[in-house]
Amino acid sequence: MVWNEAVQFYNHTFENADPRVADWPMMHSPFPTLIICLSYVYIVKYLGPSLMKNREPLDIRWLMAIYNFSMVIFSFLIFYYFGVYGWFGSYSWKCQPVDYSNSPEAIGVRIFFSYSIYCYIIVIFQIFFVMRKKYSQVSTLHVIHHGIMPMSVWLGLKFTPGGHSTFFAFVNSFVHILMYIYYGLAAFGPRMNKYLWWKKYMTTIQMVSSILYILSISLLEFVILFKSCFIYIYIYMYRILKEKMLEN
Repeated sequence: MVWNEAVQFYNHTFENADPRVADWPMMHSPFPTLIICLSYVYIVKYLGPSLMKNREPLDIRWLMAIYNFSMVIFSFLIFYYFGVYGWFGSYSWKCQPVDYSNSPEAIGVRIFFSYSIYCYIIVIFQIFFVMRKKYSQVSTLHVIHHGIMPMSVWLGLKFTPGGHSTFFAFVNSFVHILMYIYYGLAAFGPRMNKYLWWKKYMTTIQMVSSILYILSISLLEFVILFKSCFIYIYIYMYRILKEKMLEN
């Protein structure tokens, strides 16, 4: 009985998903993404450290430099297109609904899909730290964050691919431009330290981006709550006045 109800709930939930993404890679079911997330956690916390236990740290600075500067380009493209097709243009900073049509303006759904691929690629960076035996960079907080992100973005793409839900990706991609520039330069070794004086500001930038996202969600909730209360009070008062007029 419980199993049948769970299946019915699952089917009902996915009946309300965005049909435009139904046939896209990785989007037909949450399980491939879930498996990738769980595999990532297993690799960076258990398998990777076990394989590297009796080995010297790998010198993969050239690989990390290529990866990081590639991610700078990828991050910039996502930030640029989210801006051009949304946040620098017609999107409302107060409350932007999702456009579920096939209009050119709804291209944000494709950019959101690119961001989902982006989140899969990001987890590779943590594997590099394991290969270099930099386990302090693979903290539980890092693993939880990167393990949850692909699944969170998958849900957003499946049900709300566009509108206000893209604000986090928009801001986050900008932060990642700076972050991967830093990591790319740092990969060349200590001789680049003189160019990385701005490292101390990275944490502040990340905190500001998180605050901006929280504020955007708070503003959205306030607008929805205000409208709901206004409509409720308006209808309630209208009914009371109407009843009094009928009584008289």
